[in-house]
Amino acid sequence: MTVRTTRVVCLVRRPDGEPVPDDFALEQRELPPLGAGQLLVRNLYMSVDPSMRGRLESTEKHYTHNFTPGSPLDGRALGVVEESRCASVPPGSFVRHQLGWREHAVLDAAATDGAGRIDPALAPLPTWLGLLGQTGFTAYVGLTRIAGIRPGDTVLVSAGAGAVGSAAGQFARLLGAGRVIGTAGGPDKCALLVKEFGYDAAADYRAEPVREALARLAPDGVDVYFDNVGGEQLVAALHALRPGGRVALCGMMSQFGAERRSADINQLIQAVLKRLTLRGFIVRDHDDLRPEFESRVTGWLRSGEVTARETVVEGLDNAPQALLSLLAGGNVGKMLVRLDTCGVDR
Repeated sequence: MTVRTTRVVCLVRRPDGEPVPDDFALEQRELPPLGAGQLLVRNLYMSVDPSMRGRLESTEKHYTHNFTPGSPLDGRALGVVEESRCASVPPGSFVRHQLGWREHAVLDAAATDGAGRIDPALAPLPTWLGLLGQTGFTAYVGLTRIAGIRPGDTVLVSAGAGAVGSAAGQFARLLGAGRVIGTAGGPDKCALLVKEFGYDAAADYRAEPVREALARLAPDGVDVYFDNVGGEQLVAALHALRPGGRVALCGMMSQFGAERRSADINQLIQAVLKRLTLRGFIVRDHDDLRPEFESRVTGWLRSGEVTARETVVEGLDNAPQALLSLLAGGNVGKMLVRLDTCGVDR
């Protein structure tokens, strides 16, 4: 093995309130020797995800294991195989996996994400972590299996300019929604929802209460709510939903941060009065849908019916700041880090 060590981002300490740069450190770590069935992967891109906020804490597990102080962070990444002890994944293959936040990774070939190898001829590499990755897959599962979108539905998506939200809005339109409304913070992001992502209307939650905006933008109510936020926006949606409406509970970013504001639980009476369906989901439970998802979305990308938008930060050194920026709403579409070791221009 030519590479013996690699740079990694470690968690120094759990945040006291909002995360700060000093909670993270860049360190040099040894790589284990390559064993049978294993790959040495040079990471090209890594994903930065909102779910990481909960994993920084100690009291409750979020989606998967929590991070441990003194140990490297991890997350989805995409890289090129430099050495292989697995005949079915030769050097030069592109693979997705879970050992991001480092420049090189040694991993079992069987542990690569989904189908493992990806084809850069079908879509640019960053897209395989965004619209064709777990981000887009989350939006697709939430709309099709969890919310059961139907032709003509009015669909509301919170955090519509984010990674999952920008995918959900576009997919909803292509899956037959009659009207798609999104929420976002600030006039620039709201304009993007309409001009770039094909939303019919956008509500700026910083400019007016979402409940008031929905009374204006969807006076007849909504059928489906794709929830990335929780809190006050979920309450607004409960009041806007029509009888028999469906809610896909994807994330609750309002529950993190120093204030941790939560809306009055009594508002859930709306679910009773309107016979609503609220269903939470974690996307990894629905991998049987992945072939259908990749086939449809690859076609939409090829035809130009969807837009893949990424916010790309350069270099592992800047990865902690990319996470802090994401948590502050500094991204449009998928937040990615392109690593300094990147030698493939795609």
